[in-house]
Amino acid sequence: MDWPEANQRYLMAAVGLVRSVLEGHTQGAGGDAQNSGRGHAAEEALREAADTMPAPAALETLSAAFRLSPFERDLLLLCAGIELDSTFAACCAAAHGDPRKLYPTFSLALAALPGAHWSALSPSSSLRRWRLIELSNQEGLVAAPLRIDERVLHFLTAVNHLDDRLQALVEPVSVALAELPASQLEPVGRIAQLWAKCESQTPPIVQLCGPDGIGRRTIAALACREIGLRLHALRCSDLPGSAAERESLARLWEREALLSHSALLIEADEMEAADHARTLLPFLENVQGILLVSRREPLRPWRRPIVRFDVRKPTSAEQKELWSKSLGESFARLNGQVDNVVSQFSLGSRNIAAACASLGSQAGAEAELGRRLWDACRIQSRARLDDLAQRIEPAATWEELVLPEAQRALLLEIAAHVRQRAKVYEAWGFAQKGERGLGISALFAGSSGTGKTMAAEVLARELRLDLFRIDLSSVVNKYIGETEKNLRRLFDAAEEGGAILLFDEADALFGKRSEVKDSHDRYANIEVSYLLQRMEAYRGLAILTTNMRSALDPAFLRRLRFIVQFPFPDAIQRAEIWRRIFPASTPTHELDLLKLSRLNVAGGNIRNVALNAAFLAADAGEPVRMIHLLRAARSEYAKLEKPLTESEIGGWT
Repeated sequence: MDWPEANQRYLMAAVGLVRSVLEGHTQGAGGDAQNSGRGHAAEEALREAADTMPAPAALETLSAAFRLSPFERDLLLLCAGIELDSTFAACCAAAHGDPRKLYPTFSLALAALPGAHWSALSPSSSLRRWRLIELSNQEGLVAAPLRIDERVLHFLTAVNHLDDRLQALVEPVSVALAELPASQLEPVGRIAQLWAKCESQTPPIVQLCGPDGIGRRTIAALACREIGLRLHALRCSDLPGSAAERESLARLWEREALLSHSALLIEADEMEAADHARTLLPFLENVQGILLVSRREPLRPWRRPIVRFDVRKPTSAEQKELWSKSLGESFARLNGQVDNVVSQFSLGSRNIAAACASLGSQAGAEAELGRRLWDACRIQSRARLDDLAQRIEPAATWEELVLPEAQRALLLEIAAHVRQRAKVYEAWGFAQKGERGLGISALFAGSSGTGKTMAAEVLARELRLDLFRIDLSSVVNKYIGETEKNLRRLFDAAEEGGAILLFDEADALFGKRSEVKDSHDRYANIEVSYLLQRMEAYRGLAILTTNMRSALDPAFLRRLRFIVQFPFPDAIQRAEIWRRIFPASTPTHELDLLKLSRLNVAGGNIRNVALNAAFLAADAGEPVRMIHLLRAARSEYAKLEKPLTESEIGGWT
């Protein structure tokens, strides 16, 4: 007999024994002989069922897990009998002496079941603390109808599933077959050993810290697998706000953990700091059993001890090994291109496996495969940043960028630093001297429309990296500490792919540190100092643009690796911009670049004039002419509140 069938037989025999006791109570002293015979038969059936069990029955497992007394065990079976035996309700009514009472009560249990004790009725008893039974208080405590909890009944009948009330809050965590690198496997054994030492007492909370969120979750699952536990995850934002609801959730989870041999992982990366003391820490203190918390920053322990384990990103060598396993035979075909990928993208094992899976067929030329692999890594690493900043698809090219040779040379030098940083930092050993100062940062200074954003696009396209424009309104916050938190999330998300961060009009965020006159000045200076530290440690390229270089903090300027001054274009440069401004497919007629170059505006304004003129010409059904450009120029100058002089437009028409 297999276990489910044997378990069902054992459960029904146990219910039958309780039924015989209930029938004996109904018949009273007059039926002693008959009751005795019926009781012996029920006991014999239970012994026979026990002998056929290949493993402990669910009833015995549950009784041991929740430390039920014999009376509490029989009371639970009394409630289960109503659900499992169609004639059991009539037995209850007969025992009550009332045909309307087709249900068990505490009063009936105290009168009929052996070993009865009043403590089983208290809220702290096993039956009520763990919600094994439910009662309605409409008729008082002892007279209230009792029913077995649905999850408990399913467990007794060998139907094991997650409690319906938990399904919307927790999710099972499965472990992928992808191997973790050695540096991340090491905490798995230490966590399992920690739990093994705490068999007879409540174990400390395990917190997994560090930048690799997926790695933290995988480590938690593997540690649970080491000691034969399932793992479920709960988002910290889903914790109830009220104390009563948290208490109910804690009891439901503790019961589920005992029934299904599970541990709980609470993922708290996105939780506000103020909510830790209000919801998370009280919940952690109130739940017994094995708990893990996944959060990048450490939690402050309250009463229950917290043991922290750092989970770092795989090292460059480990990432290369993961790429080799995921790519298989194609790894050798890439002829060293994986080194460039590893130097640019800091991905964990799951992201690497996903990037390789997205390649589909790995046939094709080596260069094409390398390009697809690079693009797959960009997609894998950009997910978190898409929620924090605006991604710009770079369209500008070097041919469209009109700058003096000195500025163009500086941009080429910036590209070289990003492209060769792996060789200089890792192979040539500069990273071993410390991480400070390894970040590549540049300031693009110049008046509006001189090409600062276009230059950032050109670099992103040259380096084949994602470009994200930072919305300062979503970063700067008037509340103390919030700006630093937003900056931390931003840089942490960008680290995976080394994306190019573009802080437009950066003087609003990176202004001069002021003399400390009050607490607001002090915290404003802390924001700038924090930013300086993150800029120096950021492994990608951060570009700051400003119209007022003088407004930036001198200490900040000293820590920038590049400062590119974008000059206002002279007449020769303006003529060159006009020559390149119209796409090849745009029809034009007799445009005079020399006359157009007399418009004393920057490249951004020139683009606006050209675009508006194109719309005017399209609406007239004509090619773009000087007359259309004149009308567009008047509109642009009116927007700028600037007079359009005769020296600029003389002889245009």
